[in-house]
Amino acid sequence: QVQLAESGGGLVQAGGSLRLSCAASGRTVSRFGWFRQAPGKEREFAAAISSRGDRINYADSVKGRFTISRDNAKNTVYLQLNGLKPEDTGVYHCAATDRPAALPYVSNYDYWGQGTQVTVSS
Repeated sequence: QVQLAESGGGLVQAGGSLRLSCAASGRTVSRFGWFRQAPGKEREFAAAISSRGDRINYADSVKGRFTISRDNAKNTVYLQLNGLKPEDTGVYHCAATDRPAALPYVSNYDYWGQGTQVTVSS
């Protein structure tokens, strides 16, 4: 079993930055993704990273502003959020999978964290 614990969320003004962390425990997992969910909306893909960190995908809405990375020695994945906008507000969830690819779909991930709140004020 894998447990994921996110941290690093908070309240920030538009244009600001945050760094989210997700620590995995239980065993090593292969691929990570970050998803976000705004109030009243479905959970949507933000970024994903392969097991070696050599394959990375971003949603168009965050490309150029967010950066995903991982530290395999710590079994931790990060999401650097720069140039934040009010529409980035939501609960950010870390997800993990051992499936062959880190695809941008909720159904591709087997393990989920509780999420961390990101609020961007205008």
